[in-house]
Amino acid sequence: MKVFVNPGHAPGGIPDPGAVNPVTGTRESDIAAKAGKLLMGYLEAAGIEVKALQSDDLQEICDESNYWGADLFVSLHCNAFNGTARGTETLYRSYSGHHLAEFIQSQIIRSVNTIDRGIKERPGLYVLNGTMGTAVLVELAFIDNMEDLAILENDLDKMVRAIARGITDYWTA
Repeated sequence: MKVFVNPGHAPGGIPDPGAVNPVTGTRESDIAAKAGKLLMGYLEAAGIEVKALQSDDLQEICDESNYWGADLFVSLHCNAFNGTARGTETLYRSYSGHHLAEFIQSQIIRSVNTIDRGIKERPGLYVLNGTMGTAVLVELAFIDNMEDLAILENDLDKMVRAIARGITDYWTA
């Protein structure tokens, strides 16, 4: 199995850091980069071939995943709304993506004390449409909410291990 990991937004946050916590300045791009590195490690330890790319060029991300022949595509992001919204959700575009999203979301909810926002079909998302492999986008938590930020800071490793288990559960199902 080949899994392409896409930590969301630009490396180092330049030019696009994604969402930013208004109190601490914590940037989505940095959380996603850390989560992506952890996920690669867990998947490689499970014997899975992994490639990752963090870029502000969505077409480049899709092209790299497709050229490499990824079976699965997993994009990692942090949500933001108004400082009060909380939780984790996994977005998908297709029937197979629906199943992958279910496995990942289920593992996260069992592993981390987060609010279950469920899985949602989002066929309009560029990276989900532009990749040929089964694709999902995981919204880890709301970076602009202080309680969710604490999850991202304290339980990111647990969350990422859960994502890795969801991927392997899907592949062996």
